[in-house]
Formats: sequence, structure tokens, C-alpha cells
Amino acid sequence: MTNQLSLAGRPVAPPVVLAPMAGITNLPFRKLCREQSTFTARKQRREGAGIYVCEMITTVALTERNPKTMRLIEFDPEEETRSLQLYGVDPEGVRKAVRMIVAEDLADHVDLNFGCPVPKVTRRGGGSALPWKRRLFREIVTAAVDAAEHLPVTVKMRKGIDDDHLTYREAGEIAQDAGVAWVALHGRTAAERYSGTADWEAIADLKSRLEIPVLGNGDVWEADDALRMVAETGCDGVVVGRGCLGRPWLFGDLEAAFNGRSERRMPPLGEVAKVMLRHAALLVEWIAGAESYEARRNIAAEEHGCREFRKHVAWYLKGFPVGGELRRALSMVSTLNELEDLLGKLDADAPFPESTIGKPRGRTNSPGKVSLPDGWLEDRDDRTVPVGAEIDSSGG
Repeated sequence: MTNQLSLAGRPVAPPVVLAPMAGITNLPFRKLCREQSTFTARKQRREGAGIYVCEMITTVALTERNPKTMRLIEFDPEEETRSLQLYGVDPEGVRKAVRMIVAEDLADHVDLNFGCPVPKVTRRGGGSALPWKRRLFREIVTAAVDAAEHLPVTVKMRKGIDDDHLTYREAGEIAQDAGVAWVALHGRTAAERYSGTADWEAIADLKSRLEIPVLGNGDVWEADDALRMVAETGCDGVVVGRGCLGRPWLFGDLEAAFNGRSERRMPPLGEVAKVMLRHAALLVEWIAGAESYEARRNIAAEEHGCREFRKHVAWYLKGFPVGGELRRALSMVSTLNELEDLLGKLDADAPFPESTIGKPRGRTNSPGKVSLPDGWLEDRDDRTVPVGAEIDSSGG
């Protein structure tokens, strides 16, 4: 990389972004990723100098102050850059939401979602379907940049709808003209979902066409994958999603890699168990912190936090020699004491499973037809916002 990646004048070092993931990148997980890192920047009182993005926030839910959404945009005081990913299909709705973010100092950075391949999003014309409507795309990005004033706006997108309807080249140029700080490209189409291998050549292609920074996303499973992506594509940084599931310490490896150090963490099962307990405890603490929590829920904060943690168990234990009965028990925990007791039954000395290194984590699926609004592909210059396009709940 010829220039150091920065955002609103702040260096992003290492040049690493945690991708927003529904139900995953809440405040506790972002905090855990920073805690598990070994960032040199900590010594300079800039803990976790990468970028950690919250779950996707919808414009409607934000401007209507949906309680769940307002909870999702809470940030830890130690988060140097409060990054918020925004989803919207109506330019005026996006403008209103970004103005609210600025006026109420809700974030330091707005990332626009044009990459989500989920059917409930694309069938409304949102996410990775939207850049096909180039005029509407331009109006949304321009509205966000204009409303953001001093806040940086970035764009995250996919290659296109499918191989016959690629959009990333033109969308990247439109975003650059609109004044975004950078563009992040996931090297898959919406139709590919999370299948196969990410197309890094598309990332290199986009980088060759733009003057603003381009970040690469897709198949960064290990820190060395990030270095290889930068070397092969010339991209200015990497976006990490599924690769850190069950491995928040990956961000420490990434810091080491980008600073030329060779150490990589492969913690034994005992160390992994400690991280698991810390993760669950952070979730419980965060949920318990909600105002009048027990008055609004029929479930205790501790049980809710442990339920939220259950989805992470399989990712943490991937490849380790853990019996099926114990795995099932861990995936059904309801209290922190129960979790601690069950974790104590693990073989603490079991080494990290090298068979999982460089292998996909999280969701994988087969390619499929993309759900789109009726007639969506007929006119690329139609700027009409589809009826019912907006989503009124955040998180993806």
C-alpha cells in the first residue's frame, strides 16, 4: 500500500475493518475483539485502532427511534471511531437519518449498506440489488454525503446481482464522484451468497479504476490471507467478517501481520474457554444495562445474555475434541455459572485444531436466484423507490 489508510484524518492502523454482521457485531463482541487484540496502538492510548462496525441500522428504525435500534447504536467509551452501518432505499429517508446522526452525535462514521444478499432485503430493492438502479444509487449516496457534513461516509457493496448484472465498476465510480471516503468490495455477487471462492480479481479491477481507497472483503480467514489480498489486489485495507467468528483474537494476528511480525495465536482449549466465558459475561452485562430491562421482558438479563451467546459455541469449539453431549449442553446454557461449570469439563490442554486454519467459518450456502422487485432489471435509470422498500427493524 502506498498510503496509510485513514478516516476523517485518523489513521486506520492496521487497515482492518470488522464487517457488520447481524446478531454478532453488537457492543460486547466489538469490545471482545479489541480486548483480544495486541494492538501496538494501545500503548499510544488508541486501543483497537482498526474500525469495528455495529450491526446494520435501518433508516426507518433509526428515525422512529425503535428501542432495539437505539440499543444497537450504543458504543463503548473506548471505541475511538463509532462506526454505524446504515441501510436505506429512499434518498430522503437516508438524508433524514444521516442528519439525525450528525445532530445528535450518534456516530463518527457512516457506512452505507449495498452488499446485503438476504432475500428480504433484495426483494425490496435494497442491499446488493440497489446499485443496479444507478440513478437511485447516486441519489442515495449523494444524500448521505451531503447530510453527513464533517462525518466520513463509506460504501460497502458486492460485485453485482449476478454475473450477468455486474455493478461494482460503475457503482464505485459513482460513489467516488459523490465524495465517499472509501469503497469496500465483497468479491461475490448476490447470487453467489457465501458460496465458492471470493473473486479477488474484481477487487484489483476496482482498485485500478478509483483514486479513493478500495477495501477488499471475502475469504480473509487468517491474517496471512489479508496480506495476500493486499499484495494480489493492491487494495488499501481489508474487511473481515466470518473469519473472526469464534476467533476474536484474529484481530491481534492482523495487527501483527500488518506490522511485519510472524506470531499468530493458536490458543489451546483452556484459553478459548476463558474467552467464551468473557464473551458471555459481556453480553449479560450489556443486556442488563438496558433501562427497565426486566420490566420490558419476561426473561432475566442473564438468561437472555446466555441465549444470545449460544450461537457462538459451535464457532469457538470448531475442530476441538469435544463430545456431542457436552457440545449440546454448552449450546443450551442459561446462566453464567452453568457455562463456567461446563467449560471446566473441557480438556484445557487440547491444542488448537490446525485442521481448521484457513477454512471457512460461519454460514456457507449454495448460489441461488436473487429475489428482486417486479421489473427491477428492466430500466437501470428508473429512480423510483419500490413500494414497501424500507425495513423498519435493524440488525439485518
